[in-house]
Amino acid sequence: MKIMGARAPAIGWLLLIALAACDGTPQVRIEGPNGVSKAVVKVEIADTQPAREVGLMYRQHLADNAGMLFVFKQPQHLTFWMKNTEIPLDMIFAAADRTVTGIVANAEPFSERQLSVDGDSQYVLEVNAGFAQRHRIEQGDQLQFVAISPSAKD
Repeated sequence: MKIMGARAPAIGWLLLIALAACDGTPQVRIEGPNGVSKAVVKVEIADTQPAREVGLMYRQHLADNAGMLFVFKQPQHLTFWMKNTEIPLDMIFAAADRTVTGIVANAEPFSERQLSVDGDSQYVLEVNAGFAQRHRIEQGDQLQFVAISPSAKD
């Protein structure tokens, strides 16, 4: 017997988002241009220079729907590297209006190669490698902040 038909997955996503928002955990919801949620990530916030310098270095594990949101005072051309970072990552860059400007996929652990996207960004969301492809995240998607109002402290 089919209870909800094709709407069940959409309703399930909405329930997950609502439950996650209730616990007060800082999160980033990623939406497509049509407003449909693609993913929800529980985030740690790197909003100071020391926090941004360390980032996810020295970590040996990152949960599937976890990440780190890097917050800068103003939009600028941002460059990252993977020095001392053990986990392969996707880096999702976003402008001041939280529109995804580009993605660096599958950044290689321990690499000192400079990684960036074209244009200026104010936010970078780091997640496990393959996350962006798995959730079909692409340039033009939107980051929505849940239980946070991120602003750089320095």
